[in-house]
Amino acid sequence: MKLGILVNTDRHLRDIVGLTTAAVAGGHEVALFAMDAGTRLLGDPSYTELCRLPGVAMSVCEHSAKGHGVETAGLPKEIVCGSQYHNAVMVHSADRVIVL
Repeated sequence: MKLGILVNTDRHLRDIVGLTTAAVAGGHEVALFAMDAGTRLLGDPSYTELCRLPGVAMSVCEHSAKGHGVETAGLPKEIVCGSQYHNAVMVHSADRVIVL
């Protein structure tokens, strides 16, 4: 199963980390897409390090990041700085999507 997690707030970091690690431990793939206030989590290593877990793909809406004053330079290379297209791809390819 592939789980999509749309991160549009910065209020649920512990839940995001827990869901992601549990899904990976269960043999599932996880795609995370950060937008709006969720881009603020890019400043927290416990969020950005999720990209290094096997089976995890991460992307961020660069337009949202800029709008919230979040710097994307220096992020791990595994995190794709893109657009809402990446959100659409995640939703299309996921079996289930959670919005936090």
